Amino acid sequence: MVHAFLIHTLRSPNVEDRSLCRVLYSCVFGAEKSPGDPRPHGAERDRLLRKEQILAVARQVQSMCQLQQQASGRPLTDLQLQSSDEPVSLHDAPHGAFRLAPGDPFQVSRTVVWLGVFSLGFALVLDAHENLLLAESTLRLLARLLIDHLRLLAPGTSLLLRADRIEGILTRFLPHGQLLFLNDRFVQGLEKEFIAAWPR
Repeated sequence: MVHAFLIHTLRSPNVEDRSLCRVLYSCVFGAEKSPGDPRPHGAERDRLLRKEQILAVARQVQSMCQLQQQASGRPLTDLQLQSSDEPVSLHDAPHGAFRLAPGDPFQVSRTVVWLGVFSLGFALVLDAHENLLLAESTLRLLARLLIDHLRLLAPGTSLLLRADRIEGILTRFLPHGQLLFLNDRFVQGLEKEFIAAWPR
């Protein structure tokens, strides 16, 4: 099962301050209480814990993406926003996966699958035993749909104003955090359903 999906900013490798990483959108499919804390758990404390966990994941994804960018020797301009309406190729986009040890930042071990597209990072936080190939293909599908239908890479795009559309895509392609085996025909059908519900 997918524990969380997030979209966050990516900074150029020459920016050393990792605190500049911002989570633009996140969806948590399973709640987790703070470990070893005898105090009662309020909704606000749990929300803050989730926020800290998601930000920790985003920062690690940003670090991994920066390392990959530096190792590949790509120019820093690759992380800038795309201003044209040309389709984005995700084939060569930086991507990867890494394991989070128990307690860092989640109680149990998790796996993170991530994808960097220009200035945006997309990530799925998974149970440790999940199918990584399926998770990667799902993440690429989600990124493509979000970029195509929400024009996420266009200058001035606000994810806050499009949260309902993001949720519409997640509801269809990642229902309740479940990874789905989808063939092309089924994806096209779900995409048409989304377009009908959320015209551009």
